[in-house]
Amino acid sequence: MSLPKAEVRSSRGTGDLKKRSARFIPKPIKSIEDTGISELWLQDLALKVLYFRGYVTGFAMSESMALPFSGLVENILESLKREQFVEIKSQVGFGEGSFQYAITEAGIERAREALERSQYAGPTPVPLAYYNASIRSQSRGRPTVHPRTMRLALADLILSDQTFHRIGPAVNSGTSMFLYGPPGNGKTSIARAIGNMALQEDMYIPYAIDIDGQIVKLYDSVNHVLAEDEELTANGTGTLKSGTKRDTRWVKIRRPFVVTGGELTMEGLDLVYDDVNKYYEAPFQVKANGGVLLIDDFGRQQIRPRDLLNRWIVPLENRIDYLTLHTGRKVEIPFDVLVVFSTNLPPRDLVDEAFLRRLRHKIYVEDPTYDAYRQIFMRVAESKGVKYSDKGLAYLMQEWYIKRNRKLRASHPREISDQILDISQYLNIAPEMEKELLDKAAQAYFVDI
Repeated sequence: MSLPKAEVRSSRGTGDLKKRSARFIPKPIKSIEDTGISELWLQDLALKVLYFRGYVTGFAMSESMALPFSGLVENILESLKREQFVEIKSQVGFGEGSFQYAITEAGIERAREALERSQYAGPTPVPLAYYNASIRSQSRGRPTVHPRTMRLALADLILSDQTFHRIGPAVNSGTSMFLYGPPGNGKTSIARAIGNMALQEDMYIPYAIDIDGQIVKLYDSVNHVLAEDEELTANGTGTLKSGTKRDTRWVKIRRPFVVTGGELTMEGLDLVYDDVNKYYEAPFQVKANGGVLLIDDFGRQQIRPRDLLNRWIVPLENRIDYLTLHTGRKVEIPFDVLVVFSTNLPPRDLVDEAFLRRLRHKIYVEDPTYDAYRQIFMRVAESKGVKYSDKGLAYLMQEWYIKRNRKLRASHPREISDQILDISQYLNIAPEMEKELLDKAAQAYFVDI
């Protein structure tokens, strides 16, 4: 099977990042052979769409299958009509694409047979080889960041110099990093800032992948953010500015930033088979391909941290992952992911030194100093409309931190300010850092154990 060539456009570098490689744009498809999918499989997909939707025009079928009507969907429908699986009921416009099709009794029988194999009736998938080639073509590479880039990306965070200057080399490594330290000090915010630094351009992914007739749904509206596609016309038909059409089985997204936490299981890191619908859902790391995968609350999963790290050894070292179909067959997929582990548990309680060595960059995110805490409070208060007061902050520190031996956390100013806003709105008074409001806010927020 020959792979489709990609249209390539040049692009400029951004900031201090290395210049991007040529842009990948899915090549237009003009025939069934270009899809890499058999005609019989495409016929079954068209019949399943008709089975679920009832009457469908040729143009609507084209949109459902994410394939061009002229020369492709029209041929599929013509073949089904000749075999009396579908019939034309009416015409709702001009041209052959406006014919309205309905499924016949023979078509219903064949559709039911196809549905027993798989309930999938969405956009036409692309073969696994096509997907693998696209990921390699759109590889993140290794972005190079410098202090100037860092200051821009982390402008909203107040970090110590030590933490600040350890993040840059970790991003430049393009491998894994381990963020640890007390809760509430911005580890997740740092990870998102890393994503903003490392993910400077958009990419294309297919809606679904075909692996020898097995379908894997890849596009996920929860984890993938659609990007503006200048290659499409306003009506979304896939028409390029050049007048040709790109392959609309692919969707343009922002490079993914996927977050998973305590819900992560070993099964969730492999192809997840739906026994009812009879197709697969791509695992987290495949959805994150080309971007960043943040494993938040590392150590609080239902599986041992050692087992989770063992699962990442081969992908992190070889940049290749192996996934297993329910038939037992293993398939190879590129692993172009920056993995960030984040935890507020002591590293020694999670894994031994040998495992920590496999994570190249370990970054401790400490509690803020008083000066840093003050800067954070001033920024937060201004952004939320709370009147800041050094005198009020001194009272808060003395009564609710020093006397109670409470640690400073970078998240406290935001939470206390929110409490002040809620209470002041209830009392119908101005939100400000005065003694009574601070006491009420601290009483509502802090829990002394």
